[in-house]
Amino acid sequence: MSTPVVYMDNNATTKVAPEVLAEMMPYFSELYGNPSSMHTFGGQVGKKLANARQQIASLIGASTDELLFTSCGTESDSTAILSALQSFPERRHIVTTRVEHPAVKNLCEHLDKLTGHKHRVTQLPVDREGRLDLKQYEESLAEDTAIVSVMWANNETGVLFPVEEMARIAKSRGILFHTDAVQAVGKVPIDLSGSAIDFLSISGHKLHAPKGIGVLYVRRGTPFVPFLIGGHQEKGRRGGTENVAAIIALGKACELAASRMEEENTRVKALRDKLENGLLTAIPHAMLNGHKEERLPNTTNISFEYVEGEAILLHLDQFGICASSGSACTSGSLEPSHVLRAMGVPFTAAHGSVRLSLSVYNTEAEADYVLEKLPPIIEKLRAMSPFWQSAHKGSVGGASCKCQCS
Repeated sequence: MSTPVVYMDNNATTKVAPEVLAEMMPYFSELYGNPSSMHTFGGQVGKKLANARQQIASLIGASTDELLFTSCGTESDSTAILSALQSFPERRHIVTTRVEHPAVKNLCEHLDKLTGHKHRVTQLPVDREGRLDLKQYEESLAEDTAIVSVMWANNETGVLFPVEEMARIAKSRGILFHTDAVQAVGKVPIDLSGSAIDFLSISGHKLHAPKGIGVLYVRRGTPFVPFLIGGHQEKGRRGGTENVAAIIALGKACELAASRMEEENTRVKALRDKLENGLLTAIPHAMLNGHKEERLPNTTNISFEYVEGEAILLHLDQFGICASSGSACTSGSLEPSHVLRAMGVPFTAAHGSVRLSLSVYNTEAEADYVLEKLPPIIEKLRAMSPFWQSAHKGSVGGASCKCQCS
């Protein structure tokens, strides 16, 4: 009997929705024309791209001319930040956070080193629940700040940041504002029609479209310098023949996301809470990472004292359960998550963190399956851990416990 696959790693990537796959397939074979061609065969593809652009714009409350297609969220992030720096070469200051995705964090650190520290980068701290201090943020803004880049929702903990308010503050100081909304789009309502946000990044594979397609929202009137120079595509803002099938797929995925938003915030959220509460009740010396309320409806991140996250994932994998110990873009590193370190999670717990991220395709039965399998895994690993044994030596029912957990 084969092991079932229980996929709870949707913040890393999502399955392509069946409706999305069906929508994109004809554009690999039957309707393969170049959308920039003058003939009718290519023109019909161009019309379909225009429709996809409208579907995406509708989901986030944008105008179609404010969207340009990219290859992924990382390209969108780089384009926004580098555009701001080139638009205002006299400004060399970037404000971001200590918990950004590597797509932003590593770019900012690279720019700092590449220019011999001529570009200053301020990385704002977060508190134990992963939240920012708005007063500290406002004080970090300077006359030479070119751009602020703050994620809408953290990929590891799901914590939501007040990006709309932060954008208003930046705008009042004449500073551009970018948000990596890769994890938020399709999960929480977004309406950019009255927003002060200048740039917003989207990645298709986070909302049931294929990998290799992204979007950058550029608010009308925002200074902009292209990242990829080439043909006239995207009104000269991003050269390269369009990834037609993936763009059409993303349009359909955004249409589906709009129709499923209520389910994300009711059924999926309830499923997450069931998992989270069940694990925290069943497993002693476990802690939730991130704010209990101000987070995505699909994400929970839990630390288990004195066990290794990699070992937990390997044991879960034997039961077909797919989870994560942090960002998929930093897997392979033995260092604990930079997000959890920034939050002040004790070292003994940061190493043993597991992120479960759900989607509309997860079921009650799958949640029950994880609740059945994970507690014995933690118990087994702790029984083999000399650190756990040392911390709990002589304890009875938790008495004399030396853990730093709560």
